[in-house]
Amino acid sequence: MKILLVDDHAIVRDGLKRLLGGLDRAVIQEVADGRDALAMVRAQAFDLIILDLNLPGLGGLELVRRIVQQGRGRVLVLSMHAEPLYAARAIDAGAAGYVSKNASPDELLTALQRVASGGRYIESEIAQALALQGPAPGQAMGQLNSRELEIMRLLALGRSLAEIAEALGVGYKTVANTCSLMKSKLGVSRTADLVRLAVESGMS
Repeated sequence: MKILLVDDHAIVRDGLKRLLGGLDRAVIQEVADGRDALAMVRAQAFDLIILDLNLPGLGGLELVRRIVQQGRGRVLVLSMHAEPLYAARAIDAGAAGYVSKNASPDELLTALQRVASGGRYIESEIAQALALQGPAPGQAMGQLNSRELEIMRLLALGRSLAEIAEALGVGYKTVANTCSLMKSKLGVSRTADLVRLAVESGMS
């Protein structure tokens, strides 16, 4: 099984390699940022790509979308975010599985085996929250698509619109226009309000 680990923390990658080392015939490669991950996926196919959402440069849901477009491996998101909104958006972006870093090693192994074999997996507690979640608090945020949610995350991290455009590989005008649409969806009038909502939603 060929596995690609995408995480900017060396200690996380080392821990994952130890955990995955017991898998039969596992060949593990690793990168620390989204652009290197895309280059690696373009160069070769993987059975499984395990990636974090919070990465320098190109990261998060935009990275998931682009990797899935390449059709060179199934994506399992392993994220610090345990909120159902992130899991739902990751699946919408094309990920086949979502597990938070709070999950047990056994659950992570179950998830990666399920995803690598062609199935889907969402961490049990997150899946339960998604199932129980009705029209609820944060419903407005639920209107955002994967790219809009990624822009919100980058705003929460203090990135300017120009920096966001560079990270996503799109024009400044595209980001500005998307922010205008987001303001309309979320019922706010200023970019500062988008930043506030993103921070309040735990995206930073």
